[in-house]
Amino acid sequence: MPISETTRRFARFVLPMLACAAIGACSVAPPGNRASASRAPDVYGDMLEDDEKPSPFATYFMLDDPTQRQEIVLRAFELLGVDYLWGGDDPEIGLDCSGMVSYLVERISGRKLPHHAATIAQITRPIKRHELAPGDLVFFNTLGRRHSHMGIYIGDNRFIHAPAPGQKVRVERLNTRYYTEHLDGLHTLIRTGN
Repeated sequence: MPISETTRRFARFVLPMLACAAIGACSVAPPGNRASASRAPDVYGDMLEDDEKPSPFATYFMLDDPTQRQEIVLRAFELLGVDYLWGGDDPEIGLDCSGMVSYLVERISGRKLPHHAATIAQITRPIKRHELAPGDLVFFNTLGRRHSHMGIYIGDNRFIHAPAPGQKVRVERLNTRYYTEHLDGLHTLIRTGN
């Protein structure tokens, strides 16, 4: 069946726009001049206290063994220096932020997470700042929408992430001005009290 001219015009106009939107799905605007990214006050915890709350009705994605959270951190360090690749979920080729997290969780637990930061945020349990521990997930609003970027908290106010095209998996400080201002979620992969 031949394709109508209207369908062709739609495809030429809308599909490139959708592709551009998808490309930015898990990238971070560069924090700019490193000197201006000096330490900001540790205020992000208070901002989140009333923001996201776990639902008593939700069934969250949970790791079977709480020690797997530490294993995720150890394996994340093995990914330092891997090239960023939008849509990437294989360290041999490249990783994006959610691809890195999905890859690690599957490698450690054998269970798959979606390859989309906002969807991972929806299915993992929100926590408060004082509950944040190595192996938990940190989410950022870097594209004007909630949970557009993510990383793995490694302790000492630091996290590992795949930042953006042209960059590599690396460690950042949560309390730099850029990340403090863009942090919009803290989530865990373990049950309460572990």
